[in-house]
Amino acid sequence: MTFVAARVIEAHGARIPLVGLGTWELRGRACVRVVEHALRHGYRHVDTAELYDNEREVGEGLRVSGVKRDEVFVTTKVWPSHFAPRDLERSVQASLERLQLSQVDLLLLHWPNPQIALRDTLGALCKVQRMGLARHIGVSNFTVALIEEAVKLAQEPLVCNQIEMHPFIDQSKVIAACRRHGMAIVAYSPVARGGVNRDKVLARIGKAHGKTAAQVSLRFLVQQGIAVIPRTSRLERLSENLAIFDFELSPAEMAEIAQLAHRDGRIVDYAYSGTPQWD
Repeated sequence: MTFVAARVIEAHGARIPLVGLGTWELRGRACVRVVEHALRHGYRHVDTAELYDNEREVGEGLRVSGVKRDEVFVTTKVWPSHFAPRDLERSVQASLERLQLSQVDLLLLHWPNPQIALRDTLGALCKVQRMGLARHIGVSNFTVALIEEAVKLAQEPLVCNQIEMHPFIDQSKVIAACRRHGMAIVAYSPVARGGVNRDKVLARIGKAHGKTAAQVSLRFLVQQGIAVIPRTSRLERLSENLAIFDFELSPAEMAEIAQLAHRDGRIVDYAYSGTPQWD
């Protein structure tokens, strides 16, 4: 699989590293330290958001790592309360000031907001891309219906949908919709916030490969061409999360893991104004 060999997934000109560092709940000096350590040990993809209140620390970690800016794929997200066009532009400018960057590689709408017309929000999102504040744009937590609407309304390509994705949730409909439009999938909570470590199937498959259940979960996703952004505050876990390119799951193992998905597998179910009607 060429995308695994290259360790990136391509979508509308964006080259998104398959493994990135999620930074939700990382704060202060600990956040700086984890970002710095991750980049020095091979990570080239860092994910943050306005909501996380750590963009300043993520930017500092990037600078002190010594890794060149153009080698790191930086994602941030706009919170739905700032989806009105003028608010969105101000929000992005503020994010860049905190990050101390002139642009991000990927700018996402963090959650749907039915209170503000999607046409207006996407118009503003495309505008900030044309202004050079973001190399690429996309969405997060969008359903099939919202993806279809967004693709029709956007004047610029939407390169990804960032969604909750791990072996216990069935996101096949959303994934199919994204792929119809050439959009990449970026998986947050890819180890189900540690839940995969309690699963006997993943543990057994991991043992056969000399890997942990978490590594099997990550490999299961990247082997489908899905990028993963596991969050960790433990430096030793950073290396573990990267060490998923030296083994391959068999078709039978992939099928067995896919059987773990169930209807109530969702962990994150929060929206700015009402939960979306999940697919």
